[in-house]
Amino acid sequence: MSQRKYALDILQDSGLLGARPNKFPMEQNLKLTPTDGALLNDAIKYRRLVGKLIYLTVTRPDIVYSVLALSQFMHQPRKPHWDAAIRILKYIEGTPGQGLLFPATNNLALKAFCDSDWGGCRVTRRSVIGYCVFLGNSLISWKSKKQANVSRSSAEAEYRAMANTCLELTWLCYILQDLKVPQIAHTPLFCDNQATLYIATNPVFHECTKHIEIDCHIIREKLQAGMISHSHVSTRFQLADVFTKALGKDQFVALRDKLGVHDIYSPTWGEY
Repeated sequence: MSQRKYALDILQDSGLLGARPNKFPMEQNLKLTPTDGALLNDAIKYRRLVGKLIYLTVTRPDIVYSVLALSQFMHQPRKPHWDAAIRILKYIEGTPGQGLLFPATNNLALKAFCDSDWGGCRVTRRSVIGYCVFLGNSLISWKSKKQANVSRSSAEAEYRAMANTCLELTWLCYILQDLKVPQIAHTPLFCDNQATLYIATNPVFHECTKHIEIDCHIIREKLQAGMISHSHVSTRFQLADVFTKALGKDQFVALRDKLGVHDIYSPTWGEY
């Protein structure tokens, strides 16, 4: 499933159809703010471009985090925001046919990854949470979102990400059950934070964790019902990292390929 023509139309409208491509959509560890840089003279042009990119994320999970970051500055876009948007376009220039592959043969078993970037927003110190859900080897659901509240610890931020993923898995299980594809085993849920896994296994609440008690109960309920089974995954193999932070080229490309995002068209550019 690809939006190649739409991607090429965006590049043509922006005058970047023949631009030198980038290997990844956002500079690693880039932190955009609402005050750095000069205001753009034409804010409508920026808003129009970001709106198009938001629609492109329907089949391009590899740019979801980058577009999320840009969409926060629609009211007063500045020069660094525009530069970041141009970088995304140059990445799309190198991968216009990138899309999701849904193979004809699949095991139809769910698995999920969840992660958070604790205090990732430099202005509000809110965390960005992300998750991705696979049906067999096919990516069917993903999300990147800034939390509504500030998390006081990385364990809290990760736990909120895990709770949101549990709710998404519950909804998907009901959908699959209606489609006569019931899940006969625990759904693996992978997290790279050991403290979060310990709290989920042994929910002992104290002063540092009582403010996340509701999320703990959500996860414990799914564990005891046998719907999920949580497991630790190394940060190196945490696929949800793509949805929570800007990564370097090697890590980004490795995780993007594991998401099942493929370009079925011939590459338009070579190594450089």
